[in-house]
Amino acid sequence: MKKVYTSENRFYVGNIRNLLEAQGIEVVLRNEHVSSAVGEIPVFDTWPELWVVKERDFPRAEQIVQQALSPAGAAPWRCKRCGEENDQAFEFCWQCQSDPGGILLT
Repeated sequence: MKKVYTSENRFYVGNIRNLLEAQGIEVVLRNEHVSSAVGEIPVFDTWPELWVVKERDFPRAEQIVQQALSPAGAAPWRCKRCGEENDQAFEFCWQCQSDPGGILLT
């Protein structure tokens, strides 16, 4: 197993976990309930961590994390199915949930 992501914010960790699992990447969440140990152990060691189970999935998982954390100024795209404008971070159209084979907007 390899650690792919950690953050002090459980919401961010949960979001990344959902993105990875949606792509069929098996992950394990560690340190989920360790926050009560702050003061006894270093604060960074209490942050929730996501670990990729299969090492062969790690490069793809790392790429998904990087895309999810990319700057907000990334190019949006327009859905071919319904015409809705979507932020670059969306893998599927938020309106109709169709594949992002849309047109990049610049």
